[in-house]
Amino acid sequence: MNEPVILRFPVPNDPSRAASDAAPASSGGELDLQTIFSAWNEATDRLQQTHESLRSEVRRLSDELEAKNRELARKNRLADLGQMASHVAHEVRNSLVPMKLYLSLLKRRIDEDRGSVDVLDKVMAGFTALEATVGDLLHFSSQRDPRRERFNVAGLLQDVVQSLQPQLRAQDISAEIDCPQGLSATADGDMLRRAVLNLVLNALDAMPAGGRLVLTGCQTTAGLEIEIADSGPGVPEPIVDRLFEPFFTTKGSGTGLGLAIVERIATAHGGKAMVMNCPEGGAAFTVIIPQSSQVMERAA
Repeated sequence: MNEPVILRFPVPNDPSRAASDAAPASSGGELDLQTIFSAWNEATDRLQQTHESLRSEVRRLSDELEAKNRELARKNRLADLGQMASHVAHEVRNSLVPMKLYLSLLKRRIDEDRGSVDVLDKVMAGFTALEATVGDLLHFSSQRDPRRERFNVAGLLQDVVQSLQPQLRAQDISAEIDCPQGLSATADGDMLRRAVLNLVLNALDAMPAGGRLVLTGCQTTAGLEIEIADSGPGVPEPIVDRLFEPFFTTKGSGTGLGLAIVERIATAHGGKAMVMNCPEGGAAFTVIIPQSSQVMERAA
């Protein structure tokens, strides 16, 4: 005989049973909301960080663009100035040649008149100074590409010092060359000699009462570095950034083109010129000339 089937139904008004059934659903809902809010906060933080990074990068690029624009404007001004200087220098030099010739002829005629000869010598000295100024203008405005050749760096430094020995002795300045004898490099030797000469003359002007001059040549990861250091008073900080500007000078005489020519020569080689004050006193001017791989070498 079949057993009776018993059907059981939940009691609708049982509060304990209802609470028991609802508890798991409520807990799961709260967990889902916490996960969503946590993910939202993390995404917001990442977005904020990305925003700050982008703002920082935009500021950096804006500063870099502004610096590039200033440098471009400066180069354009220098190009215009160079063209004008070249034209003026050539015109003045063309006028100087016959005038110096006439003065030489006049001096021969008045050799017996000592007073007139003295006056004429002063006129000749003025023309010599003017000729030096014209030479500076021509060197500054020169746009020719470097004629690169191999040369011995120590030999170049020694040639410059040797040519200035009378002035070094007259000013009681000791000169020292710190450069390996076998160090060689590739550059325009004439242009680089001019740059070194200008830097040495600038150092001599800074030591009228004597001092010490050190010429250093070495190979670094940047290429050939030539440093001219003096024991003078150093460079006042307010004018450090202006030293290589054309026609800027703190001297009572001169064109203010000596250091500008140095920078022009370094730039023509793809390098740079810079200055810093030495901790022990004095200033050090450095010219850096990049070298291609395996160009710098020491002779055996």
